[in-house]
Amino acid sequence: MALPTFGPETAVRNEQAQAIAGFMRGFSLEATRPPPQEIAALAKIAPAGTQVYVSAVPYRPVAESIATAARLRASGFEPVPHLAVRNFASVADIDEFLARMRGEAGTERFLVIAGDRDEPAGTLHSAIDVIDGALLRRHGVQEVGLAGYPDGHPRISQGDLDRILIEKIAAAEEIGLAVHIVTQFTFHPGELIAWLKRLRAFGVEHPVRVGLAGPTSFVTLMRYARRCGVRATAQALARQAGLARQLFTMWTPGTQVGALAEAHREGQLGALAPHFFSFGGLLPTARWANQGAVVSDQ
Repeated sequence: MALPTFGPETAVRNEQAQAIAGFMRGFSLEATRPPPQEIAALAKIAPAGTQVYVSAVPYRPVAESIATAARLRASGFEPVPHLAVRNFASVADIDEFLARMRGEAGTERFLVIAGDRDEPAGTLHSAIDVIDGALLRRHGVQEVGLAGYPDGHPRISQGDLDRILIEKIAAAEEIGLAVHIVTQFTFHPGELIAWLKRLRAFGVEHPVRVGLAGPTSFVTLMRYARRCGVRATAQALARQAGLARQLFTMWTPGTQVGALAEAHREGQLGALAPHFFSFGGLLPTARWANQGAVVSDQ
């Protein structure tokens, strides 16, 4: 019996599938106050040990984040809480937060950010106010995540963003903390790849988790994009879905994943993994990420 033949197109598809699978391995998720039943359901979808970042919501009690992190840990996940500096009235409040996170959720990693509050709750204004000291190490923190902005920041120049990131990395390493970078979500893989190459050219070789919006409706996606200051317009998204269909279709990050996986396979971007924001729900995002079969959006 004659064996089937596989042409060059099949080989290319196989290479692309392998590149995507390699890129998707070790994905992380981001959630905001998922209820206990959702965390229980997540344990049947996402691999054990998956890092789940716990968003900090301004003006909400930090006890909510602590309870969420504890439930995630009990369900076999690795919680990575946001430590939003501007949400805390004092260093003593952060000290208590870290102690409870360590004691109740066993956390060793935090994403340390300034936070979204225009007016800080106390005297602390930026992430480096917490990183540059002994507070984190005193509570057993081993690693910090730092924010990256491939699309820029509405109130900070790119030059200042670069300088601030390098200063935070240096401060974290000075006290013996491992560092990784988590980017804001973006719709532009080309700009993200250029940002990553520039980062590596600066000598920043730390792992990067690239922020991507998980499956959601275009209406929801645009609402979050505007809220988060992401440089995306309805016209830019319309080029991917078609303006007439935009309100009635679901966004998936297939195009972004395919482009990043291909660039990652070429070996120019360093340690890289996707980080999915669950705007359309934690469980649908986890299912999509875990499938590993990504179809590029047309």
